[in-house]
Amino acid sequence: MSRSLPQPEEIEPEGVRPGKPGPEARTVKTPPTVPIPPPRPARTRPGRDLTAPPWGFVVPALLVYAVVVLYPSLAGVAYAFTDWSGIGDASFVGLANFRALLDDRRTLDSVVNTLLLTVAVVVVQNVVGLLLALGVDTGIRSRSLLRVVFFAPAVVSPVMVAFLWKYVYNPEPTAGLNGLLGAVGLGALRQDWLGDPSLALWSVAAMVVWQYAGYSMVIFLAGLQGVPPELHEAAKIDGAGTWQRFRYVTWPMLAPALTVNLMLSTIGGLKLFDQVYAATNGGPGTASETLSTALFKEAFVYGKFGYSTAVALVLALFVAAVSLVQLRFLRAREVTA
Repeated sequence: MSRSLPQPEEIEPEGVRPGKPGPEARTVKTPPTVPIPPPRPARTRPGRDLTAPPWGFVVPALLVYAVVVLYPSLAGVAYAFTDWSGIGDASFVGLANFRALLDDRRTLDSVVNTLLLTVAVVVVQNVVGLLLALGVDTGIRSRSLLRVVFFAPAVVSPVMVAFLWKYVYNPEPTAGLNGLLGAVGLGALRQDWLGDPSLALWSVAAMVVWQYAGYSMVIFLAGLQGVPPELHEAAKIDGAGTWQRFRYVTWPMLAPALTVNLMLSTIGGLKLFDQVYAATNGGPGTASETLSTALFKEAFVYGKFGYSTAVALVLALFVAAVSLVQLRFLRAREVTA
């Protein structure tokens, strides 16, 4: 019995009537179906969890952190309850260092100076940083250059900034800021900026604001970039002016940037050391003494390491408490913004 072989499928071109294949008819062969094998399971070593963190990379960093940061910090807490002078053995004195801190007029003056300096730096630095951010966020052609110019002082060494401003604050009538005031007809405003006890602290505050206002500007700029332009357009359509758009659109959207700026400037102001020590050494007298410069002198000038670590412990706890309260308040504001 004969069996006919399967014939290839014929496809008729368009415009050709059925049953009458034209001269352009093509013959297409159906490709054979290739079975796809199931995916092979991933090969794992017995007893190894690939979701676990790479401890091999983390452990060296943790060891360095423990030796360089954690151990000295815990040792400092222990020395705060001793009379250690930096050489020899230490004797446990209980809370004597903390009672002496409350009776030390020089240290109490440094606490007041630290708070005043911190408030001045936090307020002025953030106001200036916000104004700079709003200024360079416009469509002016030189905005990129201005951003670099305003941010440049933030990357300069604080000690270098202090020496630069010591020249600016030169008490000579023809030098620095005094010379500039005399040149523009304001010679009556010439001052001994770092030698006058009533001006020294605020002169240091101006120095710090000059250095870090650009840093705050960059953070505010990041916040401004996150404000949707549709909100400003909708406010314009509703008839809102420039101040109303800033008050009800821009300012609430800057809440996260404001939180970061206030936190950083507060912590920086409370532990300010380099600029103060290099510019005034805490003087004249104790006019610009801060907690950081006071504890440094107690340790390395007067040899009271136990007492200085007690001051450092109080400073650390104070910074942590202020930061937590500030963060809690500002986070609550972000929720309601």
